[in-house]
Amino acid sequence: LSLYIFHLCYKFKVLVLVTLCLTVLWATCSYFVDYRQEISKAKSMVENFRKVASLEDSQKEEKSESVAKVPTVKSFQGHCPSLSPYLRGASKLTFKASLTLEEVQKENPQVAKGRYRPTECSALQHVAILIPYRNREKHLLYLLEHLHPFLQRQQLDYGIYVIHQAGSTKFNRAKLLNVGYLEALKEANWDCFIFHDVDLVPENDFNIYMCDRQPKHLVVGRNSTGYRLRYQGYFGGVTALTRDQFSKVNGFSNNYWGWGGEDDDLRIRVEMQKMKVVRPSADVARYTMIFHKRDHGNEENGERMKLLRQVSRTWKTDGLNSCSYKLLSVEHNPLYVNITVDF
Repeated sequence: LSLYIFHLCYKFKVLVLVTLCLTVLWATCSYFVDYRQEISKAKSMVENFRKVASLEDSQKEEKSESVAKVPTVKSFQGHCPSLSPYLRGASKLTFKASLTLEEVQKENPQVAKGRYRPTECSALQHVAILIPYRNREKHLLYLLEHLHPFLQRQQLDYGIYVIHQAGSTKFNRAKLLNVGYLEALKEANWDCFIFHDVDLVPENDFNIYMCDRQPKHLVVGRNSTGYRLRYQGYFGGVTALTRDQFSKVNGFSNNYWGWGGEDDDLRIRVEMQKMKVVRPSADVARYTMIFHKRDHGNEENGERMKLLRQVSRTWKTDGLNSCSYKLLSVEHNPLYVNITVDF
């Protein structure tokens, strides 16, 4: 009996041991299975993260590519060169007796209301040409015929203003130019002003109609003086001043009725403001003066020397700030703006 009990106990112990071993084995297997599953999950999460990151990167690249593929349009036009490639130099001028305004208009179809700007580049300056005028129809026609293509070859953004003095009072060139300056600024923000006699036609398009750092005198010589300066200090005919320069001297005097003196008055004003008159070279700044007799109503000003002696006392109160006039009309003709005034 005791032997039987011993065998039974032994079997029971073996069974318990086997059970224990199986339990440990099961637990171990379960642990490794769970561990592998966790690793698999972790790998899966990493892969998913990589996919998401890769997708986001590809989306960003697509966006950047789509942005890069949009064509860019330049919002500005290049400046014109300081020296135009269209310049020809000296030209032999001819003046056809039968010339008509219609012919000049046909030769300049790109000019509208007296204005022109180059299409191939942005002009360096915006220039207003101011021409004092009375009873000089043929002279004006000849000047317009030559001046428009001359300015276009220089690639300028320009406008031509003819300031016509109505009535029978003596001609006042200087006051008309003050009027032209004031009226032109009502239409555009001009950088540069060319004060231009109607009977002077430029011969060489290297005589550039732009303003300089100092007031510029463009008529060094003319045919009527053997292409020499009329006299030392001469500042008449055609002059170029910036808006700031002309404003600084208070413009022209308004008191020069008849011929002579107003250009010397302006030179004195310029010198009083510590500015210096500059000129192009003599071989370039050449003009043809269209012959004419002294106009009725433009007789020589006998008071001019007296007025010139008073410039230092009067310039601050006699000029742009005291220029009174009656504006009769402003007409925008195809080739120029006609401003008619009476004093």
